[in-house]
Amino acid sequence: ELERKALELQFSDTAEEEGVLKEKRFSSSWDAPSNKTGKYAKEGADYLYELGASDDINLSIDVGQTSQYIDKKFALDITADIADGTLRKFEFRKFNNIKGDYWIPPRFQEKVVFHITKNNLEDLTDYFPQVPLVLGIFGGKGEGKSFLTELVLKRLGAEAIVMSAGELEDEIAGRPAKLIRERYRKAADMSKVRGKLTALVINDIDAGVGTHADTQNTVNTQMVVGTLMNLCDNPKRVSVGQDWQGKDIIRRVPIIVTANDLNTIYAPLLRDGRMEKFYWKPDEEDMFNMIYTMFKDDNVTPEEVVQVRSEFPNQGLDFFGALRARCADTDVRKRMEEYECENGGLSGPPGYLRALMRDIRNQVNTEGDKVNVEVSLERLLEEGRSLAQEQQYVNDVRLAGEYLKNMDE
Repeated sequence: ELERKALELQFSDTAEEEGVLKEKRFSSSWDAPSNKTGKYAKEGADYLYELGASDDINLSIDVGQTSQYIDKKFALDITADIADGTLRKFEFRKFNNIKGDYWIPPRFQEKVVFHITKNNLEDLTDYFPQVPLVLGIFGGKGEGKSFLTELVLKRLGAEAIVMSAGELEDEIAGRPAKLIRERYRKAADMSKVRGKLTALVINDIDAGVGTHADTQNTVNTQMVVGTLMNLCDNPKRVSVGQDWQGKDIIRRVPIIVTANDLNTIYAPLLRDGRMEKFYWKPDEEDMFNMIYTMFKDDNVTPEEVVQVRSEFPNQGLDFFGALRARCADTDVRKRMEEYECENGGLSGPPGYLRALMRDIRNQVNTEGDKVNVEVSLERLLEEGRSLAQEQQYVNDVRLAGEYLKNMDE
């Protein structure tokens, strides 16, 4: 009771006690009104409240504490996101950046959904048989492995942590392995606290930890593989440096990795109890549906899609995505050449680029909602042959061989 009265006296603007008017003895910048607008704004709320209410900040509580409750207990004895940042979840992706309607091959979607479902069933029940923690999706380049995985996760409403092969090496030994454990635990906390469907995705894992000809393995390569093997064997007990505790049990988080060649990865990680392998090679029906969906807003007929596909039968899905992007070049070139500055500044391409940088800085969009893509069968065939020719140039012009031709002598 005495502590409560002391706090009321400390944080009240004015308090009259025994006839004496006492001034406020505590003030903080957190009291300042916030400039936030939209769903996080609230009448009478201070900056700290809106900071905690943001869905992108706080993981353990729905609303942050207001400034009137900041005291020694809040700052010292309670883990708070505003204090140390351990509960922040900026690394999670909701895949809202993917716009448009894409076709997902049922075979691919079923494999990913089954893997996530079985891992959650094993986590929640005692009777489900042992399920591999990792799903390894491998296949040729440009077949849509990473993109289709993101499409499935977006359709499921999942929030995933996505890593790349570039994060699997570091100048300090052990840091990439610790990063994997930290992100795995963070995904588990998100699933437990907020009830979100989560996953850990590692793209192009063979580029990071694969063993290729004439390449040197590092300590980080061994520790990353060892960490993934340990996660598969003990998915609910993951240490990031703290002391082991019997009650420290976390949620199971499905892991999805993509690769071109899983054969380059340490074999014990690939065994059936740890990783479920899925070779992805879309058949002609899958390729047709994915390409047709890609061009469906451009008035391309199914017959034209079949003809373009037959013209370039050995090209992957990435080729046709680049082909559609090439068809937008006419509109981009027109915008640059016709740009005129209203204030008498630079015109043409230099002025247009400067205007784009100004819009990026001010976070405004003056370019409209879409770009005009001029698509016709003749244009698709023309741009497709140009792309195929550039690929052939890469294979024919081997300048590295010319530079190093004396190395074999």
